[in-house]
Parts: sequence; C-alpha cells; structure tokens
Amino acid sequence: MDNTTALTFTMTAYAVMENYKHWMFTVFLLLYLIIIILNIVLITVIHQNKDLHQPMNVFSCMLSINEIYGSTALLPSVMAVLLSETYEISVKWCMAQVYFLHTYASAEFCILAVMGYDRYVAICYPLYYHSIISNSKVVKLVALAGVYPIVVFGSFYSLTMQLGFCGKVMPKLYCVNMELVKNSCSPASYISIVGLVLVLFLVVPQVLMIVFSYVQISRVCMKLSRESQYNALKTCIPHLLSLINYTIGSFFEIIQTRFNMSHVAVEARIFLSLYFIILPPIANPV
Repeated sequence: MDNTTALTFTMTAYAVMENYKHWMFTVFLLLYLIIIILNIVLITVIHQNKDLHQPMNVFSCMLSINEIYGSTALLPSVMAVLLSETYEISVKWCMAQVYFLHTYASAEFCILAVMGYDRYVAICYPLYYHSIISNSKVVKLVALAGVYPIVVFGSFYSLTMQLGFCGKVMPKLYCVNMELVKNSCSPASYISIVGLVLVLFLVVPQVLMIVFSYVQISRVCMKLSRESQYNALKTCIPHLLSLINYTIGSFFEIIQTRFNMSHVAVEARIFLSLYFIILPPIANPV
C-alpha cells in the first residue's frame, strides 16, 4: 500500500461478469424498473384510495419509499460500472454510496420494527387502536424511523469521512464502510470497534421492540378462539414475511463484511450481497 491518496477504487467483483456484463446490465435494469414500478404502484394505490389511509398502510408506503431510495443508491451505479472498461468508482461517490446504503438498511429495520408495534396494538388493544395509533403518533413514528438512522449512522460516519485512502481495491459490487476502513492510509481499528457499538444502537432497540410485540401477540392469541387466532395470524403474516426476508438478506451482508468469505464462490457472494437490496423491495409490495 503506497502513500498516495486514492481518487478511485477498483471494484474487483465486476471482473467475474466480464464475459456477460451486457446481459447482467439488462438483468439489473429490469430488476430496478420492477422495483420502481411495484413500489410506486403501491404508494399510488394507497394514496388515491381513502379507505386505505390506515396506519399500517402508511408504514407500508414509507417502506416502499425507503426501498426506492436504497435501490436507486445502488443499481444505477452498478449498471454504470458494468459498462465501464476499468470498473472504477470515485472515492467521493463511494463514500456517498456507503452513507445511502447504510441509512437505507437501518431505516428498513426501523420501519419493520414500527410495523411490528402497530400489529401489537391492533391485536392486543383492538378497541383502543385508533386512540393509541393516532394520526399524530403515526407522524412521530414515521419521523423516528426516518431520522433515527440518519442521526445514529451519521455520527459514526463522520469518523470515516476523516480518513485518507491509500488502498485502491474494493472487493464488492458496491462500497461498504468496513472496506473503506480497510483501505485507509493509517490503522483505524477504533472505527471497527465503534462500528460494533453502532450496530447495537441500530439493531438492538428494533429487535427488542419486535420481540416484545410478538411475545405479547402470542400471549393474547393463546386466549382467543381458533377463528380469532387465524385472523390475527393473517394480520401478522405479511409483516413477518417482510421481516424474515430482510433479516436473511442483512445476515448475509453482515457475515460477508465481517468475516473472510474467500472460500465461497464469487458468484454466490455477489448474489448474497445483493439480496438485501433487491429481494425485499420486490417482495414487499407484492
């Protein structure tokens, strides 16, 4: 590693797709268009139908907006790099991409936690639902889910912005904070430690809210009739599927970022790294 500050990073994962990069460009373009169309249709249908102006649907709209934000931060960039000859990305855009993708991922989990809380109130306190989940409460929850990741990750990201980069290789299709730290000119192990603490703030509160919500839902359902249990399950299934789908994708990404995955085929690593940004935005509106 030399002492020259890097102006670009070479995205080495793209070399695997060299022989079929135009086909992959078409695939990514179609996926991006599907994500945009599905989520815009969902938002439009809910917006135009007043009967659908319920808190859960408002949260679903916010989830769709966040997924448009996340996919737009990644897929156009992936397509642009695919068509380039050098597979390079500027350091400035790489750092911006890190911010966009991390705030997308954090906001997604926050929104899913809020949706879990909404299901808890709907099932455990159905008679008081509209007084508890009032319009003002919905606004506050939406604001919290949107602002919390920006503030928490932004405070951590300010440390990364102070780094200089001597390394010029990014072994992924997109930039992540851990790889930026590895490419820094000086040891920055403290950022990795702070990053682990950050994960606690961006994951633990949401996990606790989701676990609490579903424990309470389970307790209430045990006292209900079979038909009421079925209705409660039907109410929770869409949220549970979205939560499980996103958790699987996030787990794949965290494992790849934190551990050596060189023994896994590059094609498999590429698929797993894109799971959290492609599969949830397609599956959730459906």
